[in-house]
Amino acid sequence: MFELKRLNTPIDSGVHDAVSPRDAGGYAQRALRIAIIDDDPAMREMIASYLSEHGLIAFAGSGWQELSEFLEKEVIDLVILDLRLGREDGFDVLREIRSLTDIPVIITSGHRRDEIDRVIGLELGADDYITKPFGLRELLARIRAVRRRQDAERDGFDANRNTEHQRYAFGGWRLDRRSLRLTNPEGNAVPLTKSEYALLVAFLEAPQRPLTREYLLQATRIHEDIFDRSIDVQVLRLRRKLEPDPASPKFIQTERGVGYVFAVPVQRTS
Repeated sequence: MFELKRLNTPIDSGVHDAVSPRDAGGYAQRALRIAIIDDDPAMREMIASYLSEHGLIAFAGSGWQELSEFLEKEVIDLVILDLRLGREDGFDVLREIRSLTDIPVIITSGHRRDEIDRVIGLELGADDYITKPFGLRELLARIRAVRRRQDAERDGFDANRNTEHQRYAFGGWRLDRRSLRLTNPEGNAVPLTKSEYALLVAFLEAPQRPLTREYLLQATRIHEDIFDRSIDVQVLRLRRKLEPDPASPKFIQTERGVGYVFAVPVQRTS
C-alpha cells in the first residue's frame, strides 16, 4: 500500500508530500506528482526529499510493480526512471509505461554506454535523459523543461481544433483534426502521442515538399530536446505506425542532406 510520508521518515518507498507550493513551475494549480523508480533506496529518498522541498509531490518505488499500482490509483505528471533496476530492465519498464500512457519519462543511468542507452531510450518513448551522477538542481530544471514542452504541445494540440482544414486523406488513411482521430485503411483508430500527432500534421500541411529537421523540430515544438537528432526518433515512431514496412517507407521518406518529405498526395476537406 502507498502512503504519504514526511521528510523526517526513515528511508523507504512511498509518497513525499510537498512542503510548500514554491517552485512548482506554474504549470497547474496543484503540485506536480513525480514518480521516482530506482532500486537504490538512498537515491530514491534523496531525489524525493529534494523535489518535495521544491513544491512537488514525489512517489518513490523500486520497480514496475510499485509504479503500476501507483498509476492505477493516482495521477502522475512525470516519471524519473533508472535503467538499471537490479532484477528488472528499465527498458522493459519504459515499454510498459508507453503501452499504457504518454506520460513524460526522464531516464537515468550511470552505465557507460550512455549514447546507446540514450538512443534506445528515446526510441522507446523517453522524453529526456540524464547521466548519474547528476545535480539535483539540473534534474529539477529538466523536469520543468519537459513540462514546458508538454504544455506547449498541448496548447498547439488544442489549437488544431480551430484550423481551416479539419480532415486529411492520404493512401487510404484519414486524420480528423476536429476529433483528433487517425484511422487506417481498414477503418481502425490508430493512437498517436501528442508529438506524433504534431509531426504528422506538419507533414500533411506540406505534402511532397522536402522539410528540414529544424523546421520539423519547430513545428512539433520539441526543439528543447537534449538529443539533437530527436526528430529522427519521432519520425521512426511515426513510421512504425503508418508504414507497412518502416524499413522501406512509402509515406515519410528521407530526403538526403535536407530532412524528410511526405511523399504521397494529401486531400484536405473542411
